[in-house]
Amino acid sequence: MDDFWVEKLEPSRKGTRWDLIAQALSCYRLMDPGSEWRLHGHWYEKSAMADLLGAGFELAEIHKLYECLDRLMEHKRALFDHLTQRWRDLFNAKFDVLLYDLTSTYFESDPPFGEGDKRKYGYSRDKRFDCVQVVIALIVTPEGFPLAYEVLAGNTADNTTLRGFLKKIEGQYGKAERIWVMDRGIPTEEVLQEMRQSDPPVYYLVGTPKGRLSRYEKALTDRPWHQVREGVEVKLLPQDHEVYVLVQSRDRIHKERSMRRRQLKRLWKRLHQLQGMELTRDELLLKLGAAQQHSPSAWRLVHMDIPEADERWQFSLRKDRLREVRRREGRYLLRTNLVGRDPAQMWEFYTQLVQVEEAFKNLKGDLAIRPIFHQKEERMEAHIFVAFLAYALHVTLRRRLRDLAPGLTPRSVLEKFSAVQMIDVHLPTTDGRQVILSRYTHPEPELQILLKQLRLSLPNQPPPRVTAKGEVTQ
Repeated sequence: MDDFWVEKLEPSRKGTRWDLIAQALSCYRLMDPGSEWRLHGHWYEKSAMADLLGAGFELAEIHKLYECLDRLMEHKRALFDHLTQRWRDLFNAKFDVLLYDLTSTYFESDPPFGEGDKRKYGYSRDKRFDCVQVVIALIVTPEGFPLAYEVLAGNTADNTTLRGFLKKIEGQYGKAERIWVMDRGIPTEEVLQEMRQSDPPVYYLVGTPKGRLSRYEKALTDRPWHQVREGVEVKLLPQDHEVYVLVQSRDRIHKERSMRRRQLKRLWKRLHQLQGMELTRDELLLKLGAAQQHSPSAWRLVHMDIPEADERWQFSLRKDRLREVRRREGRYLLRTNLVGRDPAQMWEFYTQLVQVEEAFKNLKGDLAIRPIFHQKEERMEAHIFVAFLAYALHVTLRRRLRDLAPGLTPRSVLEKFSAVQMIDVHLPTTDGRQVILSRYTHPEPELQILLKQLRLSLPNQPPPRVTAKGEVTQ
C-alpha cells in the first residue's frame, strides 16, 4: 500500500510525510495495536519503524497522528479499488462470491452525542447493552479479502442494510453475476425479489428462520436425501424460481445434541435444588428467572406449574417439544435462486460464511479495534479505517502463508520476527563526537528458514550516523 499512499497523501509544505505516518499507523495496528497516544509516547521510539521508514520521531508527533487520521477517509473507495486489483495480480483472486454480515463495537464514552451521531444504543453482539455502539457491515470474499465495509448507526436493523450495499458494490465494481451469501435476518422478501428480477440476476444463498422449516417440513419429508460429502446430506425443494435446501450435518447433530443435553441437565439439577429450598413466591420467581437466563434453550423444554398460593410448585419435561427439537438438531434450511446448481457447491458457499466471522474475530482480537478513545465521530471512523488497513495486511500475509508456509498464522509469523532486535552501537571519537551504528541482530536459524520459505530478505544495515554538537547527522 506504500505506493498508493505516496500518490494520495502528498507531503505538506513543511515536509511532513503523511504517507509514512499512514504506514506507521497501519503497521502499529497490525503488530502491536494500541492507542495513538501509546504509539507517540512509547511504541515508535522502542520499535525499528524510524529506521525502516527512514524518518525520525517527527512521524509520531501526536498532533500529526491525529491530523493524518483526518486525511485518510476521503481515499477509502480508491483504496479498496487498489486492493482488489493488487489481490487479483498477486493471488488471482475472484470476487464473484460475496459473503455479507454485520457486527457491532461499543464505546465506554458518555452519551448523549449529537442527534446525527452514529454512536447509539442497539442490539449488541458483545452483550454490552449498557454502552452505545456502532454497527459495522462487511463484505469479504471466501478467501477473506475485504471488498467494502460501512460504519452504521448503532441502532441500525440488519434487514435495512442490504439494499444499500447492493447499490454500493454495483456502483463501485460494476454489474456482474455475483452470488451473495448471508445469514438469516439480513435480507427482506422485497430485497430478495429485487435481486431475482435484476438484470443481470443477482444470486443469493441465505439462511432462513427456523419457523420456515415448519412450513415446508411436510413437503420435504417425501424428498430424497443427497449426500454432498461424508456426514452431510441435503434435500432440495423447488419453489417459485427458488430452491429450498434442507441440510443435515452429522457432526452438527452431535454438537447440538451434546449442548442441549448439558444445558438441560444443568437446568434440571438447579430446579431440584430450588424445589428443596424454603422460598417465598417472589424469591422463587427471581431464582427461576436467573435459571432461565443461564439455560434459555433448555428452559423451553420444561413446563412450570407455579400456583398462586404457597403450595408446592412442580415442573415436568415437555416431551412433545423435546421430540421436535431432537428432530431438528443439526438441520437448517437454506434458500437460494441458484436453481440447478450442484447441492455440494451451495453447501460449500454457505460454510464459507465463517470467513466473515473470522474477519470480525481478527478485528476484535489480533487487531484490537477496541477500545476506541476518540471523541469526534470522524476520528472514530478513521480509527476503524486504520483497523481495516491492518486487516488488509493481515489477510494478505495469511494468503501468502497458505502457499509458502502452510500451517503458520500471521500472528505466529509476526511473533517469530519480533525476535530480531534493532540496537544502536555508540562509538566515541577522539574529537568528542559519537558514531552511532544502528544494527539489527542476526536472525536465528529457524527464522532464516522462514525468510527463505517466504522469499523475503532483510534490508541492508542502516548507514552510520555521527553526532555533531549534540545533534545527529547522517
